[in-house]
Amino acid sequence: MPKWADAVLVPLISLLIAFVISGLVILAIGEDPVAAMKLMVTGALGSTYGWGYTLYYATNFIFTGLAVSIAFQAGLFNIGGEGQASLGGLGVALACLYIPWPHWSLALAGALIAAGVFGAAWAAIPAYLQAKRGSHVVITTIMFNFIASALLVYLLVNVLRPAGSMDSASARFGEALQLPSLSDILALVGIPFNNRNPANISLIIGLFACFGVWVMMWRTRLGYQLRAFGKSEKASVYAGINPVRITMYAMLISGGLSGMMAVNTVMGEAQRLILNSVEGAGFIGIAVALMGRSHPFGVLLAALLFGFLYQGGAELALWTKIPRELIVVIQALVILFTGALDNMVRRPVEAVFIMARKGKA
Repeated sequence: MPKWADAVLVPLISLLIAFVISGLVILAIGEDPVAAMKLMVTGALGSTYGWGYTLYYATNFIFTGLAVSIAFQAGLFNIGGEGQASLGGLGVALACLYIPWPHWSLALAGALIAAGVFGAAWAAIPAYLQAKRGSHVVITTIMFNFIASALLVYLLVNVLRPAGSMDSASARFGEALQLPSLSDILALVGIPFNNRNPANISLIIGLFACFGVWVMMWRTRLGYQLRAFGKSEKASVYAGINPVRITMYAMLISGGLSGMMAVNTVMGEAQRLILNSVEGAGFIGIAVALMGRSHPFGVLLAALLFGFLYQGGAELALWTKIPRELIVVIQALVILFTGALDNMVRRPVEAVFIMARKGKA
């Protein structure tokens, strides 16, 4: 099968099947699937307000999708992005609350470093257990999600919560640390954009992260070692690649990227650390990486798709009688067909190309 078919045609067919089944489910509960789709498109893409929320969600998924894709390339299944992003948010909060930054740009750099370090540190423990003790990384990373959640609850309730506050959240960051919104950035080039949405400069950082991951994975020695290790551990060891070192590198980079996602939600949107600031983006990153074929450009496109689903689903729940739980079902169907049931679409497509090739012969 040609590479373009694997990268574009198979995901598109999977997506189409998911949307068709979603439409049948909407029809079964007595709603109009065509009207629902129009409302989703209008709500997510029909205005700069909707675009702002779509891009805000997509920014989260870019970071977590890249994190999962790097682990995938090394043959590892990091499903601990939720916990790593939560600890990244803790790093952002500590950097913004306890360091007197003179300007938001310096605070942004410090928050990115802190988020990356905290996320990488949280991923380092499962990585070490996998590399040295043989503990399966899937089990340890998902367990660490719950540990991170419990740790964050304790810190927000007993340590970071301001005196007299009843809210399980940290104090607000200073006004000087407010990140420029996407409308502020676009205004510099004369493009009007609604400013009543949380999209901010983190989107630009996410785009640079996509480019940086592409350079690292396909233009550096480390990236070659990661991909070789993911293709065949025995062959890579025979070639002189240290499996312990590569496992640690892959998980540290993956955890660092997951942690950096928190800059968008904690510093860019909430301006404080709150419970559930990750908003499920750590798990959605798995679907984004699967649909994007673990390639940064594919991850970017898949992140935009799931950003559309999140914002469009919110509009459906707000303006129709479709329950919000059904929105989760639609998202789950997309994940199911683009991830778990990928071979169900891939094999018939491959068969068509084989038949076409035989016909030409």
